[in-house]
Amino acid sequence: MIYYLSLGSNMGDREDQLRKAVSFLKSIGDIKKISSVYETTPVSMSHGYGNFYNIAICIEIKLIPDILLSKIKRFEESTGRNTKDSHNLPRKIDIDILMVDDMVLNEKDLVIPHKEMVNRAFVLIPLNEIAPGLVHPVSFKTIRYLLKKLKTDETVIKIKDLYLY
Repeated sequence: MIYYLSLGSNMGDREDQLRKAVSFLKSIGDIKKISSVYETTPVSMSHGYGNFYNIAICIEIKLIPDILLSKIKRFEESTGRNTKDSHNLPRKIDIDILMVDDMVLNEKDLVIPHKEMVNRAFVLIPLNEIAPGLVHPVSFKTIRYLLKKLKTDETVIKIKDLYLY
């Protein structure tokens, strides 16, 4: 299965946290593409928390989404994240499953495509870098189109290429 993931960090050495997350993902799949690193302002967080580093990844993984989510949660917990109660708090690493092939899934703990991805520049900008023609399986619009139509006041700045794989 081809997965599109969003990774973010706003605690500690953010670049190192992304490197560790990519290393974890390499251990369970074959990374096809990875975006540049973008520094982004936090969304839905109180002021005073640090900016995020965000990237998008395309990876082939031979696991069903529920199993991958379980592995991701365990990895996030290994970094000290409370995965049950940290949605709007700083975190060393956050890995979101954005899309999986052309799958549409609506379960209690997992919604694919990610329900907020179309509203977030910090997701769409890195994803557009690696997959501008990717079609969102609910809106049937490309990532390029969704980004073009996005209205946001988020600050998203490309800061570097991060050679992680």
